[in-house]
Amino acid sequence: MHIPAYAHDTIRAAALSSMPTSRQVGGLDCCLCDKPFGEDLAAIPLGPTPTSGLFGCRPCLTRLVTRARRARDAALTHDAERAQAESAAWMPVRERHLTRLDSVRQAAEAVAGLARGEDTEALRVAWLLVSLESAYTWVPDAPEPPASVDREDSEMKDEAFRLDLAMITAREAVAERLAYHLLNEAQPEEPEMCEEFECLEGCSGRHDSTHIDCGPDAVFDDLAEHGITVEQPEPEPLSPRLAALLGGTEAEEKHSPLPGIEEQAPVVLSHFGIDADDKDVLVSAAAVGLVVDAWREGPLDVIHAADDGPNDGEVFAQSVDLYRRARAALVAAQDDGPEVLRAFVAVASDVELPWAGGSRFALRTVSESAAEFVQHVDDRVWFTAEVMREQGWRAGLLHRATSAAFKAPTHFGMPGWPSAVASAMERLTLLDRSGAPEALADLAAVDASLLEAPDQLGADALDWISHQALLDWRAP
Repeated sequence: MHIPAYAHDTIRAAALSSMPTSRQVGGLDCCLCDKPFGEDLAAIPLGPTPTSGLFGCRPCLTRLVTRARRARDAALTHDAERAQAESAAWMPVRERHLTRLDSVRQAAEAVAGLARGEDTEALRVAWLLVSLESAYTWVPDAPEPPASVDREDSEMKDEAFRLDLAMITAREAVAERLAYHLLNEAQPEEPEMCEEFECLEGCSGRHDSTHIDCGPDAVFDDLAEHGITVEQPEPEPLSPRLAALLGGTEAEEKHSPLPGIEEQAPVVLSHFGIDADDKDVLVSAAAVGLVVDAWREGPLDVIHAADDGPNDGEVFAQSVDLYRRARAALVAAQDDGPEVLRAFVAVASDVELPWAGGSRFALRTVSESAAEFVQHVDDRVWFTAEVMREQGWRAGLLHRATSAAFKAPTHFGMPGWPSAVASAMERLTLLDRSGAPEALADLAAVDASLLEAPDQLGADALDWISHQALLDWRAP
């Protein structure tokens, strides 16, 4: 007779409720009902070995197993009801905390934006920081979930981390604004300054500064005036980024990140059929290159290969969506500066954002760490921004467009995409699509979607297309 594990304690308690007799220990009588074993009542060993210890009869054991099962089921029901009640009570508490974190984070981002602008007076910016710090101080500690709820709540940790980053950004923006405000207010009016500026008639001669570079060593001399001595570090060769801050010097020419890009890249692009003088074509190719370099290659390969990672269709759909965002950011960077590329970074590295094409995948759901991926995206986009700052907007486009020409010549957004779609449609018409997603039933609609917006076909359809190797959209 099989005795389930959940019944062991019930049987043990019943068997040891009184001192066993010598007949029970000898296997002659049932240790539960004390009836003698015989032809009609078999002895079932209860241990510790099959030949020694206590023995019970089938009717008693059946009765006790039934009792144990009912007790177990009742306990499970009780635990489930308790867990359900605890979860119902916990969710509003959790949501209130997340809402508070999100609200203060949005406030911090707004304060940082006002501090960077010029429309809000400095005193008002200072008061905004004070009120923001107050709101941050009043954010309660993260509530403790009940025992029945998973204590590893990544969303609460992520939101708290995002709030801390937003607060750091706001404090930096306000500190910079107030520092320059004090410096500018301390400067006397000097009309002779106007000789160096193209001033409007009636100018007071006062010209506010928003960036002052004192070099790497001035702070040590300034502190020495206050009686504080800090050993100066040994001088280091200038990096390309710092050399660019000198502006128009020989160091800048020598340390440009991509010397010769303006002359060499158009030749390479022309070889791949990309006209570098066609602004729209160049921007599109650069957007593809930015997605490939910053998002698609590198750490994403590890995430993609993980058991809980995205499938080919999800990666394909998300790359198309990010191409559009990269293109919009690159266009905006021409007038608003390379800082607007942060908008692309914010989406490309968002671990909470569900991916395009109807996918439910988000980076936070994968077992692989997303930290390296987020840093990779930030580093690659930062380099593009630096190239634009040091060598101009067009140089940044030429760099990423050249990368796209080598790595993804037939990706959506490249001049070779229509030809790739035409070839894919020819092969698609010959395939058995009986098991394909419904979105692939209308070939005319499929053709139009692939040309204009592949992600609208949905991640499932794109995954099916990828498995058939109809489109070589992947980056190497």
